[in-house]
Amino acid sequence: MKSALGKNELALIDAYWRAANYLSVGQIYLYDNPLLKKPLTRAHIKPRLLGHWGTTPGLNFIYVHLNRVIKEQDLNMIYIAGPGHGGPGIVANAYLEGTYSDVYPTVSQDERGMKRLFKQFSFPGGIPSHVAPETPGSIHEGGELGYSLSHAFGAVFDNPDLIAACVVGDGEAETGPLATSWHSNKFLNPLTDGVVLPILHLNGYKIANPTVLARISHDELDHLFRGYGYIPYFVEGHDPRKMHRLMAATLDAVVRDIRRIKAAARRDGVKKRPLWPMIVLRTPKGWTGP
Repeated sequence: MKSALGKNELALIDAYWRAANYLSVGQIYLYDNPLLKKPLTRAHIKPRLLGHWGTTPGLNFIYVHLNRVIKEQDLNMIYIAGPGHGGPGIVANAYLEGTYSDVYPTVSQDERGMKRLFKQFSFPGGIPSHVAPETPGSIHEGGELGYSLSHAFGAVFDNPDLIAACVVGDGEAETGPLATSWHSNKFLNPLTDGVVLPILHLNGYKIANPTVLARISHDELDHLFRGYGYIPYFVEGHDPRKMHRLMAATLDAVVRDIRRIKAAARRDGVKKRPLWPMIVLRTPKGWTGP
């Protein structure tokens, strides 16, 4: 699949992703010294660590690529993060793009504001470890797993211009509510409703064990989701540069599919239920970390 990214755009997207990763890991671990201007000591580390690094770089990777396609193609899109303790990633991106500081001016975009951002995460008087209602841009709390896809479909029903990009963690995918929610596409009308773009994030593990969907073969996954009424696009790997190019090309293809389905419904009416695109993103747990 040919990438739409030029050399300069690739560098900018990668830099943005790495910045979001830094802001995320800082929220999990750092109490002080946000820019590491001083040698790191135990006094700078939070005594109790909450929030999970494992899912976070994947969430950040998806976020920056959705921002690119939103801007280039003028999309009306929201981001729903299913993996519960990936909260630092969503907060980091809201801060990086300036939205967080607009809503909470005391968390300013400077060293002092970054220190406050890091300290407040999962800290008394601060913010929760998951994407709580006070997080800018969030309609899904994420503190209890299994409801992200239901919320995504609920958001697009009778909202024909909206695309809800919904990240489903592979541990979350094993919950009863989520396993059933895949079938909500049977109720989606391409004329009167918007679109849900599920992004199944396979990083191999839930909290303590391997996950089922990460352990079955590529062909089994493909057959499973085609049986559910989707056309799965696979984005798999660990090399950031290759993955950036593949993800950009995949999202461009997905948007073309969505527009083709919507245009056909407007032109010919809804004669049969379409197969909607989805993405299977396979990355290492704790990607880019040691």
